[in-house]
Amino acid sequence: MNTLATSTPAPGTAAGVPKKKKRRRKYKKQNFLEFLCTVPALLLILLLNHYPLVELVRYSFTDWNMLRTDYDYVGLTNWKWLVTTLKTNHVLDSFRVTILYTIAHLVIIIGVGLLMALLFNRMTKSFAFMRSVIFMPHYIAMSSVAIIFLWLCNENYGVFNYLLGKIGLGPVAWLSSPVMAIWTITLTASWRGVGYDMLIFLSAMQGISKDYYEAAKLDGASSVAIFRRITLPLLAPTTAFLLVTQFISSMKVYGVVDVMTSGGPARSTEMLVYMLYQMTFEDYRIDRASVIAIVFFIFLMIVTALTMRWTNRKVNYDA
Repeated sequence: MNTLATSTPAPGTAAGVPKKKKRRRKYKKQNFLEFLCTVPALLLILLLNHYPLVELVRYSFTDWNMLRTDYDYVGLTNWKWLVTTLKTNHVLDSFRVTILYTIAHLVIIIGVGLLMALLFNRMTKSFAFMRSVIFMPHYIAMSSVAIIFLWLCNENYGVFNYLLGKIGLGPVAWLSSPVMAIWTITLTASWRGVGYDMLIFLSAMQGISKDYYEAAKLDGASSVAIFRRITLPLLAPTTAFLLVTQFISSMKVYGVVDVMTSGGPARSTEMLVYMLYQMTFEDYRIDRASVIAIVFFIFLMIVTALTMRWTNRKVNYDA
């Protein structure tokens, strides 16, 4: 009489399937479901971000002017135009003006924002109200800010020249002088953006442990020494973040230029993005504008990568 031996599952198994395999299948299924949730966002990024970049590269090799439906591929003709006419096509001038504006804008908003954060780093009701007032311009659209300052800086009936006249000073050509126009635009944009930097610095300051300051005071350190040796080093990650993000934002300035000066006078405020707009929608040379936009994009990527590499070596994010 043959007896059938019934095999019992080995320890750590269920119905012959190891627990590790079941956990691995469950983990893969969970990851797949999580990936499906990100698919709509990925499709939007591909559609609104990467696809236009691909089309921009394609347009740079064509002669399309946006007025006709057909166009031809012309190879590197547009790239040769950029190189051969670099001294006469005003690209370098626009790039120089953009760099000047960006540096001045960064110095103002980061420097003033840091000073205001130090001033308002108090938990009092009056200071809390002032912080809100200074941050409020950040909610105003740049075009609206530009219209307001366009009225304030009017040479004939503007508020600024009226106040200067009351103290015996002559009128200032805020927007008609090539030297003053770029600084007027810079100060206008800085007035709107300084509150954001102040709030970011303030949040970082309030996250610093009070033990550092108490230990420094016990050692007899002065306020200046505490700021240099404790506050500034611990704010380095925040400063690096603001430098990278505000640099990219400043290099792409457009609205304040379009409303206040339209690139004038004498191209003194013609930023690179505004030049691209004119070349595309007024001159209908999207082929050449695409070349400049690609070079501009590569420049921003290189500067951002170098900045991030430098900050990763110099900035301590673990403090």
